[in-house]
Amino acid sequence: MSNSTRRILLVINPQRDQARKLALEIAAEFLKSGVEVASSDVSLIPDSLPFTNPKEVEVVIVLGGDGTILRAAELVRGENVPILGINMGNVGFLAEIITPTTKQIVEAVLSKKYHGEPRLVIAFEILRAGKSVHKGWALNEVTIERSATQMVELFVQIDNRPLSRWGCDGVICATPTGSTAYAFSAGGPVLWPEVNAFVLLPLAAHALFSRPMVVSPDSEIVIDVESEVAEIASDGIRKFDLIAGDRVVLTRDSSQVHLSHIGEGVFTDRLVAKFKLPVEGWRGERA
Repeated sequence: MSNSTRRILLVINPQRDQARKLALEIAAEFLKSGVEVASSDVSLIPDSLPFTNPKEVEVVIVLGGDGTILRAAELVRGENVPILGINMGNVGFLAEIITPTTKQIVEAVLSKKYHGEPRLVIAFEILRAGKSVHKGWALNEVTIERSATQMVELFVQIDNRPLSRWGCDGVICATPTGSTAYAFSAGGPVLWPEVNAFVLLPLAAHALFSRPMVVSPDSEIVIDVESEVAEIASDGIRKFDLIAGDRVVLTRDSSQVHLSHIGEGVFTDRLVAKFKLPVEGWRGERA
């Protein structure tokens, strides 16, 4: 690819017929405009190029739901490539609320008329006998959970100070992006995307104090595994087995994921659309 050639990446949910159809339409329009089209699966978009290097991609267009956007973030993380999510199913929190037309999508990308939201990312490292054995990251959340029928025993510390020992089903550490995902389902608070903080939330803890907590992203959260086995999962996609004595260190990642929108992309509107909150009455009555 020459320095003057523009290239976009299409990432789609292959199980949605509407996503495959729209992807073909979008690819055809970009190719007419002289923009190269790469795809994470060239079998779905025959005229596309295989995706090899995120540095060569100007923007990622995702056709699917929040899960597809999470998979796209894996492909371009660390390169500050905008991710433009086009909702193709149930309203999520990461994609456009209303599905734009092919023309609107192509024109917005060609003219670069989209705006991004840099999102906080969690980094984690697993220490075993004092040595690093695994590292990872998450856009939504990192979860340490039981991998057997018995509860998991976890010792939680923040900024080198002990917080609590929990016999529980697990612990979630979520970003603002992930506050509306697993953490929300488990009773955690909703954080607006621009709030820089982590949500720390024990799951079904046998403890007097087991409330969700909002923690500074500059803090270091350490969780020691005191059960024989457990499991760590990042965004529910990448998993790793833990054993007794493992230490999980959670911090702010040095990179961000840039989610983008053609429209205003106001989080409040996405919250209202997702949960169908009853706002029409008083909105209609305003002067």
